[in-house]
Amino acid sequence: MGSPRWEGNSSLLARKVAEGAEAGGAEVESFFLHGMNIRPCDACDVCRDKTETDCILSDDLLDVFPKLRRADGIVIASPIYWFTVSAQTKLFMDRWYALGGPEGYALKGKKFGIVLTYADEDPFTSGAVNALRTFQDALNFVDAKIVGMVYGSAWEAGEIKNNQEVMAKAYDLGKKMAAD
Repeated sequence: MGSPRWEGNSSLLARKVAEGAEAGGAEVESFFLHGMNIRPCDACDVCRDKTETDCILSDDLLDVFPKLRRADGIVIASPIYWFTVSAQTKLFMDRWYALGGPEGYALKGKKFGIVLTYADEDPFTSGAVNALRTFQDALNFVDAKIVGMVYGSAWEAGEIKNNQEVMAKAYDLGKKMAAD
């Protein structure tokens, strides 16, 4: 969850995806990125040596990287801030660099679900299309598969709960992630 709000719209949708995945038999673990200590990549390239660790930066992602490696599927939820994903989400994605190397990317073949919320009614003027394109390009690069996307408009924190269609789509994405 890449929102700074625990009860933010993208966080609520992410929990609905998790609910659907659990109903489909998946084991789910969620991470609230805003509450984590995640340092930016410092471009040292030590991760490319692949001796023992994914990254030498000592932060909360050291516990997350092994979980990403083991996961069959990963759902990323973010609000759209200033025409793309939140800073928390982008910081998390930038650190995926450490998951690559001569043997390829650890995210290769993983299933991804994408969840986005934005205040504007239009995914183009809100910038959501920029985020969607970022995910498409990045996941194509690492040879991962997007199995579904859920996105919707909501201005106030928690308002997305009133959009039963988007909430149902989030639940269905979770079930699809569990089944695929």
